[in-house]
Amino acid sequence: MAHQHQSCVEACVQCAEECESCSDQCLGEMPDCARRCIDCADICWTCTAFMSRDSQFSAELCDICATICDACAEECEKHQNEHCRRCAEACRHCAEECRKMGAATKKQPVGAGR
Repeated sequence: MAHQHQSCVEACVQCAEECESCSDQCLGEMPDCARRCIDCADICWTCTAFMSRDSQFSAELCDICATICDACAEECEKHQNEHCRRCAEACRHCAEECRKMGAATKKQPVGAGR
């Protein structure tokens, strides 16, 4: 099903999946990275659910998601391994898509498209 914010939903899903994988691989050796990845995955899954049901709070949640994605990317970029590199890349893309979605939604009149 095509969705109004499909590119943002897809970016959030991809980011959540990369964060879940990265957090699993970072547990034990890099706990700060693992915790950020877990937080990021959780907010991305939540954001996806809100957008999928066209919640009136999607834009605000996407703003928070972008902030958390940036923080996760920043942490992952400190590490020299493939899973952190992939995670950081997915986080940066998700943050960008969430900001676009939030900006587009905020331009609409209240209740428009919902």
